[in-house]
Amino acid sequence: MYYFAEPPYFLMTAGLLAGIASGLAFEATLKEAVKLWSKNRSTRTLANLQGLQLFVPFLGMAGGICVFLASGVEIFGIPKLFSYALSLPLTLLTAWLIWRQLGKLLLELERGGSQALDLDSFEG
Repeated sequence: MYYFAEPPYFLMTAGLLAGIASGLAFEATLKEAVKLWSKNRSTRTLANLQGLQLFVPFLGMAGGICVFLASGVEIFGIPKLFSYALSLPLTLLTAWLIWRQLGKLLLELERGGSQALDLDSFEG
């Protein structure tokens, strides 16, 4: 007799909630840091924006997404080890690309202010 493991609905829900909670903390931290930077226009504040204060919620968001993704794959009967082996590199690659893009975006904001980010100003 073959035994099917109980699908990890709890882990899927916990990963989703952890990702959402960390995402909200990331958003609040980023908004507060940009608001502080726009008041005094210090390049040091914007350079330090990608520090530990912003990286911890980002890491929590990526961890929650990884657990959510692995649990979602595991629901379809994929073994736990394979589902995490699939979701971990995917999550790490995506998180690295987003973190890198955020750095470029902050650098662009530092160079040209908020006008540099105005996508509506481009006429095609």
